[in-house]
Amino acid sequence: MSQRVPYYDIAPDGMKIMMDMEKYTKQTTINRTTRELIKIRASQINGCAFCIDMHTSDARKMGESEQRIYCLNAWNECSFYTPEEKVALELSEHITLIPTKRVPDDLYKRVREHYDEKQYVDLVLIINQINSWNRISIAMGNTPTKI
Repeated sequence: MSQRVPYYDIAPDGMKIMMDMEKYTKQTTINRTTRELIKIRASQINGCAFCIDMHTSDARKMGESEQRIYCLNAWNECSFYTPEEKVALELSEHITLIPTKRVPDDLYKRVREHYDEKQYVDLVLIINQINSWNRISIAMGNTPTKI
């Protein structure tokens, strides 16, 4: 990985907060597949090559199909994502693009058809976390390493 500055060394307290939040998101009841799909989709929208590389690799290691990874840009046109995944991906897009998309009440209601109140909050935190990582990674000049 290439980066501009050793930010973990320069701001260890801040990065510890990021890592603590990451730990929290992994302990939620949102399944790992959905979490990884959210991370890939938000990273695609934000153009974070480092995070796209990391999370597509993680998804493949956990058994996610190439087809589902490749089709994330058009998830809403594919029948092989579950209704729960689709609504989580839609929420992901709205939060990632919040200045123009917002989170309308009808989307909130559709999310709540599949997720309880705590899970809704956890989805928002997972989406917020990957958006934060994307911004840190892009600002720090992180790039994936060719394999």
